[in-house]
Amino acid sequence: MNASNDLRAPFVHDLSPAQLRALQENTASQIGLAVNFRDALSDGASGPELALIPAGVFTMGNPDPARDFGELPARQVQIETSYAIGRHCVTAEDFQRYAEASGHPWPDHLVRTEGRQPVTNISRADATAYLAWLSEQSGRTYRLPTEAEWEYAARAGSRSRYCFGDELACSEANTGSFRIVGRSVQGWRRYLPFCAPMNQAVDVGLYPANIWGLHDMHGNVWEYTADLWEGPADALSPGKTGQWYVTKGGSWFESAWQARSAARKPRWFDELDVNLGFRVLRETA
Repeated sequence: MNASNDLRAPFVHDLSPAQLRALQENTASQIGLAVNFRDALSDGASGPELALIPAGVFTMGNPDPARDFGELPARQVQIETSYAIGRHCVTAEDFQRYAEASGHPWPDHLVRTEGRQPVTNISRADATAYLAWLSEQSGRTYRLPTEAEWEYAARAGSRSRYCFGDELACSEANTGSFRIVGRSVQGWRRYLPFCAPMNQAVDVGLYPANIWGLHDMHGNVWEYTADLWEGPADALSPGKTGQWYVTKGGSWFESAWQARSAARKPRWFDELDVNLGFRVLRETA
């Protein structure tokens, strides 16, 4: 991935929803994959459901000069090759199947999610071990997405704060507050939530997908990326050393403002949290 003005790569923000879907479908056809697919695993099971993400150029970061601390300025970034990414976060049942098959310890003294809820309270090392197992089982390369890959997939061609527009509706994401961005609320009404809060991570896939078929890119749980918080200035590739990593997406615990596509949050390398999970990336090259 590079900062680029290469006109041969499509600038996805100029494409209509129909053109964005066509780009995805054409890319899938060219490399012999379905738009949505699962890899067969050697134990007879299937891997996570994936969506094919086409290569392209997009504007990453926040164009607002008054952006939040830690947010990066807007700049054009080229995603040079297609990849596949999980249509939703890795679930508790996904991780439990892995733990049972591999013997990987999963402490039961921590608060656990269940079933189709995103797996949480696992370390970055746990996520990396799961990805290594998935790679071995499938014969394909699975890893965490870089911050650029994550944001490109989340935006799915959108320029707005969220893939759905500049505001989120209650029916579009699981966040802690839906206070309308840029509007003040007077009197006692300011203390009321705009939507009934879930107060926990909910099952994946309950909220609408973006143009490229990805669910819960805004809210539910924060998601690990491969990038160090203090990485390269353009944040296009992961650094080599460090202890703080970039997470993206917001969660059920924070406000909708933290779930914007450009929003980012540092997490300690071995941090555990009930609002922190991960999504897989599968290389197609």
